Amino acid sequence: MIDSDIIEPSIDPATKKIGIRHVKATNAAGTRTKIQVRDFDPVYTDEPSSLGGTNSAPSPLETVLIALVGCDGVIINGVAHAMGFDYAGVDFSCESQIDVRGPKGVPGIRPYFESGKLDITVYSDEPEARFQKLCKNVEFRCPVMNLLNAAQVDMEVNWHQRPATDYSGAVE
Repeated sequence: MIDSDIIEPSIDPATKKIGIRHVKATNAAGTRTKIQVRDFDPVYTDEPSSLGGTNSAPSPLETVLIALVGCDGVIINGVAHAMGFDYAGVDFSCESQIDVRGPKGVPGIRPYFESGKLDITVYSDEPEARFQKLCKNVEFRCPVMNLLNAAQVDMEVNWHQRPATDYSGAVE
C-alpha cells in the first residue's frame, strides 16, 4: 500500500533510467586528496591535524555531511516544485558522531558514523499539513539520507518551519 502523503514520481516509474556520476582523484601518499568532478575547479579532502592530517580541507566524513545537506537542498527544491510549495529558503545544521577507533582498525567498531543530527529550517508560510508532507517526501526521496539510513546510522532529523520573511541567507 502506498502512503497517501507521498507525491507522484516526477519520472515514469516503469522505465529504468541510470544516472552515472564520475570523479577522478589523486593522492600523493598522504592524507590530502585532490578530486576532480566534471569541469569544476578541483576539490580537496584532508584530515584534521589531530588525526594525522594537514588540516587543509574538510575530511572525507565531513564531505558526507556536505553531501547530505546539499542533497537535501536539491530534493527540497524538487519536492517543493512538484507540490507547488512556496518557500524563501532553507538553513541546515548537521553533525555526526564516530568512534575513531573504527577507522584505526579496532575489531567490532564500525569505521563510519554511529549517529548524527540534522536540523532543517524551512522558511515558508505554507500550512503545517503541507509542510509535513514536504518533509515526508524529502526524506523519502533524498539519496544521501537514504544511504545513511541503509548504513543504519542513527540519524535524528528535526524539521522546523519559520516565516518566509525570517529568511536572511543568500547563496552565492
